[in-house]
Amino acid sequence: MNPATIASPSPLIDNINELGNPLAETRLALSRYPWLKAIAGAEDDLLHTFAFLQSYNGSTATFNSYRREIERLLQWAFVIKQTSLQELHRQELEEFVRFCQAPPTAWIALQQSPRFLSKNGERLSNPQWRPFIGESTGSSLNAELSQKSLQSLFSVLSTYFNYLLQEDYLKVNPISLIRQKSKFLQKHAYQAPIRRISNLQWDYVLETVEQMAQENPGEHERSLFVMNCLLGMYLRISELVADERSVPVMGDFQCDSDGHWWLRVTGKGNKVRLVTVSDDMLQSLARYRLHLGLSRLPHAGEQTPLVPKIRGRGPVTSTRQIRYLVQFCFDRTFERMKLQGLEDEARELEVATVHWLRHTGISEDVKFRPKEHVKEDAGHASMATTDRYVDTELRERHASARNKRLKPEL
Repeated sequence: MNPATIASPSPLIDNINELGNPLAETRLALSRYPWLKAIAGAEDDLLHTFAFLQSYNGSTATFNSYRREIERLLQWAFVIKQTSLQELHRQELEEFVRFCQAPPTAWIALQQSPRFLSKNGERLSNPQWRPFIGESTGSSLNAELSQKSLQSLFSVLSTYFNYLLQEDYLKVNPISLIRQKSKFLQKHAYQAPIRRISNLQWDYVLETVEQMAQENPGEHERSLFVMNCLLGMYLRISELVADERSVPVMGDFQCDSDGHWWLRVTGKGNKVRLVTVSDDMLQSLARYRLHLGLSRLPHAGEQTPLVPKIRGRGPVTSTRQIRYLVQFCFDRTFERMKLQGLEDEARELEVATVHWLRHTGISEDVKFRPKEHVKEDAGHASMATTDRYVDTELRERHASARNKRLKPEL
């Protein structure tokens, strides 16, 4: 089969928990797609790629990020260019970046789909999967990459090519040869404002989720607890779900000898930190535990999942479930605010993401708490990151300009 005739590419790399050794995975890919054998060097490309990705098996989020960018490159090289990584130079990599900025419609889906599906013990390619996720714009699909996505692409591919260089598979890193990355990546002479929801929006979100919990406690008492965790302790969603790094449990809430409560969290880079638990957050925890039929507060070593599945047993293991939960809460809040004539105030909820809750919690706390304390609770690697949330300078700058006249007084 000529790969040039394939309208939509088929997935090459499975989930982290499905991968075997690199040689076995390479042979499996070649058996799935015999046309790959016609591309000189494709087998070696795959072998080195699987070996590289397996070095990131300590974090599902990191693995998925690297897999996304690398698979797009391999798909483009194999399907579009019909060539090996060893034949790609600076010009080809620039062409690839431009391709990612405007991929063909056949490569775009409106929502994420799994790469492979299990059937009778066999992993089968999912025909609904596409390398890019976009949105409908009239009669076409658009998947233009944001600046943040472009930065991720350059970062991942640079690390990937450096690995191939160290393995003596490539002679140069073509990404490092793109001297004028500025034609792809914008530089700002200002600090971009932190994306957050307003206090009014959060009040409405909280009221809405509390109403949802009253109407359907079996599902939305959990929603209320999760939303409070994300804002009140500014947790990342990866810190709420079970993965190969850790399984968050109720016993991670710990009380010290002074009666102060803390939450033990495994964060980025597999770093463990303690997050302070406020009195309000402790009340939220107690409410959720009583709903689950547990004691009001956890006991030492308790293994009850922190965020259990609604249906079935065990903890939530997918960040996607948490994203859907938060988005549902945002959507319900938007509809409620719109009915009350607050559509303009609610508009940001249409584009808000789960990470905005973390930003909101930190932004509020740095107004009243010592920055050093907020830094430790947030798990920031440096104070410079925490300083981004201190918007006093921007407020003063705007206040000094607010009363400027378009027609100066004589």
